[in-house]
Amino acid sequence: MTTGTKTILVTGATGTLGRPLCARLAADGHEVRELSRRSRTYPVDLRRGTGLDEALAGVHTVVHCATAPRGGDEEAARNLIAAARRAGVRHLVYVSIVGVDRVPLGYYRTKLAVERLVEGSGLGWTVLRATQFHDLVVQVLAAAAKVPWVMPVPAGVSDQPVDVGEVADRLAVLAAGPPAGRAPDMGGPEIRTFTELARAYLAASGRRRKVLAVPLAGRVYRAFRAGGHLTPTHATGARTFAQYLRERPPAP
Repeated sequence: MTTGTKTILVTGATGTLGRPLCARLAADGHEVRELSRRSRTYPVDLRRGTGLDEALAGVHTVVHCATAPRGGDEEAARNLIAAARRAGVRHLVYVSIVGVDRVPLGYYRTKLAVERLVEGSGLGWTVLRATQFHDLVVQVLAAAAKVPWVMPVPAGVSDQPVDVGEVADRLAVLAAGPPAGRAPDMGGPEIRTFTELARAYLAASGRRRKVLAVPLAGRVYRAFRAGGHLTPTHATGARTFAQYLRERPPAP
């Protein structure tokens, strides 16, 4: 349920999630401000905090999709939150990852820290955790397929890939509504082992490799093997990995 059209600013607007989200928000009649370093209208550097006051003037809701796996997310979030307070933003929506509180991966810990900043921001807030996008799973599998003759995958690890367009649709609904706090997690419709995902990828790309399940070591691997990144009770996505591959087959 929406509460009328709003001025909504999206960070990371040119990214994998930002692009379909902006399109969905615009289709719903909202005024969308697309924020990225390359934006000519609102050139903003989140890590430095430059340009934020101008970009946030008159904004009702911010959807924070921008992220940098190499670091800087916490600093960027602090700058964004401070500027949002000054601008009187009423709703801050943040997209996170399922398992950030269970998998001891550095990037996940950063996402969890940003969640905490959002929760303590003093703004109305919503956090949506989603499982990995189909696109990212394909990137991981494509890298593994570069090895000649065999395709190594982590033994005993499954994934629950979700369609990025469906996550964008869910975020658009959340952004148009009132602050919801921790929204229900969003996972893909199926949980498949990496061996199964790899075989589906190879068939779709026309490659021939022997899939080799490799046992690994360490706390991160154990957490993934235990399913800390999965949300089987919230398998709300509809588009399966097989459907994604049929509609967008990977290049051989």
